[in-house]
Amino acid sequence: MKILETEIALKLNTLFTVLERNEHFFNSPLHVHPEFELVYVRESFGKRIIGNGIEPFEPGDMVLIGPQLPHVWINDEMFMEGRADKRARSLILYFHPSILESGIFNLQEATAIRELLTKSGSGLSIHGVTREKVVTLMERILVAKGFEKILCLLQLLHELSGSADLIPLNAEELINHERGKEKDRLCEVYRFVNENFRTDIQLKDVSRLTNLTPQSFCRLFKKRNKIHFVEYLNQVRISNACRLLLDSDWTISEIAYNCGYKTISNFNKLFKETTGYAPKHYREVAKTGVVMDNKV
Repeated sequence: MKILETEIALKLNTLFTVLERNEHFFNSPLHVHPEFELVYVRESFGKRIIGNGIEPFEPGDMVLIGPQLPHVWINDEMFMEGRADKRARSLILYFHPSILESGIFNLQEATAIRELLTKSGSGLSIHGVTREKVVTLMERILVAKGFEKILCLLQLLHELSGSADLIPLNAEELINHERGKEKDRLCEVYRFVNENFRTDIQLKDVSRLTNLTPQSFCRLFKKRNKIHFVEYLNQVRISNACRLLLDSDWTISEIAYNCGYKTISNFNKLFKETTGYAPKHYREVAKTGVVMDNKV
């Protein structure tokens, strides 16, 4: 099962819209599309994969996803098995990049919005008061008609572009010109990891790319990304393993070794800790939508 490439604008015959979803569980596969997507989870919980980032989600979770960034929401087993007393409910805004071709977005006053949408290429988690304001605007778009919908979208983008409540979800896409030297150092690390995660990556080799000692490198990486380097490396490996489970017929062993794991037992353990599923179970659920016994 390949990563699904779709186009929301064609499917819905509109360049932007807000949809409400109310399902037993979120059943979209890992997919990409050319639209920007803003997702607010009203009910349910589980794990979400956005780019190389794998994190838990719960009610209130909100993220902005840029075009062609792979993503999927995987509910906890209790939803997929029908044991949950609640449903999977979300509010989703889609808008196509062609909207930005309007001359208004080329004005100097729209600089902050253009920068926001560039940063969304890494995925952005939205928190605090900003999230509350954005939910209100999404709900207004849901019922608005005519040009009022456009005004609400512009206001929503304005709120996001001026907010400090945004957190990048994928470190390799971070853009921060004010931290140029430190960012440039880590860019080499992100590139190295993405090109070599299949091999045995040693901390001393990675820290050498930044001209720092291993201890100083670890402090810098944790400061910038809020996670340890080893956690980031595992996220990249598991994210690629998820794609191979969906996009290939390789065995679990072949996928484990291809993603840099030396033993199957370690791969199975880390995969389940990260996604909540054993690799075989993850593949079966993603391909068929039928929940199997969660065994390796």
